[in-house]
Amino acid sequence: MIELARSKQTLNANGVDICVETIGDPTDSPILLIMGSSAPMEWWPEEFCELLAAGGRCVIRYDHRDTGESVSYEPGSPGYTGADLTADAVGVLDALGLEQAHLVGISMGGGISQEIALDHPERVATLTLASSTPGGPGPPNPDPPDPAPRLFANQPSEPDWSSREAVIDYLVEAERPFAAGSRPFDERAMRELAGRVVERSTNLEWGLANAFAQEAGDPWRQRLGAITVPTLVIHGADDPLFPLAHGQALAAEIPSAELITLDGVGHEMPPPPTWDVVVPAILRLTS
Repeated sequence: MIELARSKQTLNANGVDICVETIGDPTDSPILLIMGSSAPMEWWPEEFCELLAAGGRCVIRYDHRDTGESVSYEPGSPGYTGADLTADAVGVLDALGLEQAHLVGISMGGGISQEIALDHPERVATLTLASSTPGGPGPPNPDPPDPAPRLFANQPSEPDWSSREAVIDYLVEAERPFAAGSRPFDERAMRELAGRVVERSTNLEWGLANAFAQEAGDPWRQRLGAITVPTLVIHGADDPLFPLAHGQALAAEIPSAELITLDGVGHEMPPPPTWDVVVPAILRLTS
């Protein structure tokens, strides 16, 4: 693969320090990758980013607040809301001098992407929503199904945060229930990812404690019909947190959205065997 330009820096975005990395030619069309809750930029695999960049895109990934090298807050006092996390993504575009970008969001990042498309439509060129949900109940479809019960069984105990191996074990076991039950859990890959997260996180313990402490905003499902940008919905057929009906509702309620269902995929970053479908689909949408 050709050598790709890279730049990582901490920027002032929306008034706080956010760690941002760009991969690819900065003159190429920008794709902003927005990860899920409590997940730093490592959750977007290097190889995945490089495939998008090799397709003629400038790929941007960043650490949410309380993850990686971005600003962190004491446990129980995050000092920000879900609306702030959405404003942070727009702030990253501002800090990079970008008027508009293609948004690719997964899980909570998909929710952030929807809110940006609704509230700042001029900043969004296209929208890709993976493992996401319509953002609350609303017509015309019935409420999407609840998460699978197995997500709440056998949760790992909090680790000794001073032990690198104990924290890695904890992260691996915390993610195991979210993977598809129809295929073996790739523990080796997850352990390698957890190691990278541990090594680069300023304060992982604080960040995980604050992961779900923010105030949620108002539901936006009833507004999805106002999204007019080309939209791709990618959803795992075996997603235990947001079962497939969540992705189907998104595709039905966003005008002209395309749905790609990934067999053998749970609530997770699409695994490498799916990239021959996922990457070309994103490149087509963003061309």
